[in-house]
Amino acid sequence: MPLRELGAFLLLLVVVFIIGNLWFHMVEGVLDRIKGLFLRRKEPPAWHPLPPEEENQDH
Repeated sequence: MPLRELGAFLLLLVVVFIIGNLWFHMVEGVLDRIKGLFLRRKEPPAWHPLPPEEENQDH
């Protein structure tokens, strides 16, 4: 594969990556707006809350 074809292929991959990234962010933005219309805005619960700290009574 000549160097020119390899460069064109890499450029094509970069363009596909950029378009895919833009598409992903556009769809996520639309979904967030739709969720905002139907769901009340509140903070989501913590994914994994830490257990409550136990205080040492030894001190």
